[in-house]
Amino acid sequence: MMHLQGGLSIEVMCQLTGVSRAGFYRKLQETAPEQEQTEVQAAIQRIALEHRRRYGYRRVTAELRAQGLQVNHKRVARLMREDNLLAIRGRKFVATTKSDHPLEVYLNLARRLRVTSVNQLWVADITYIRLKDEFVYLAAVIDAFSRRVVAWHADRSLHSRLALIPLKQAIAERQPPAGAVHHSDRGVQYACGDYVAVLQAHGMIPSMSRPGNPYDNAMCESFMKTLKQEEVYCSEYGTLEQLRAAVGDFIQNYYNRLRLHSSLGYQSPESFEKQHQAVASELLASAPKMSFWRQEEIYQSDMTEEQNSGADGVPTPLPSFR
Repeated sequence: MMHLQGGLSIEVMCQLTGVSRAGFYRKLQETAPEQEQTEVQAAIQRIALEHRRRYGYRRVTAELRAQGLQVNHKRVARLMREDNLLAIRGRKFVATTKSDHPLEVYLNLARRLRVTSVNQLWVADITYIRLKDEFVYLAAVIDAFSRRVVAWHADRSLHSRLALIPLKQAIAERQPPAGAVHHSDRGVQYACGDYVAVLQAHGMIPSMSRPGNPYDNAMCESFMKTLKQEEVYCSEYGTLEQLRAAVGDFIQNYYNRLRLHSSLGYQSPESFEKQHQAVASELLASAPKMSFWRQEEIYQSDMTEEQNSGADGVPTPLPSFR
């Protein structure tokens, strides 16, 4: 293995010699295929362990390519299978939404909305998590544009505060503009008067899924599945406080900041938002600008009565333009 040579990593050596990492590995594969195989396996193992076996072969392949290794995803899948590094599988889905209530439900606006920036559409959902001796519940609010988890809360009760706490946190942090859409299922926590009142007070428009159709809120369902597969099922929590600490670390330091999303072109939510903001700023800076100036000859109506009159008190006529 030649990951380090005299204390220098391959990345540093490539920078010093002006050689791309992709070119280095391509040459290595031609001249020393066994050594190149060892390098690829080592890189795969390093990525898999860094991400605690949360990554499947597609995300590992994207990470390898970002590091300069041009490898085929089928090869990555084979090597991960041989080293028993394939991602941990999930468990059967369990429905938890209680939508048989007399409260008002709202039109599904999310299906018709084309999202082009952050804070245009938020999606929210609730899931359950089993601890050692009890069940607890977790609610989250996600920005649909960047897939970023804006806020979340875990509690022992399905009371409306479970959903209200992350909603208020998300509003305080992001300050969404009036007209932003908030989408959820038809659960009583999202349809209750307290929740809808907070949305309306901040100019947000409620939107709800069709009855019995989890695909309308697939984005939030996907996050809940990822949270369970990559964190909850890999750990054991004795108390609610331990769960909150672990989930907080997973969301803030891993999911939002590091985890690559295929729907974002294999970027993390944080880097995707930063890239979008940079592009928007660049477009704004390069946009054409217009300046306006006033001509005293034309805007004499803004002058005082004395200034606008001649010596004999007769108003001075405006000049004509041909």
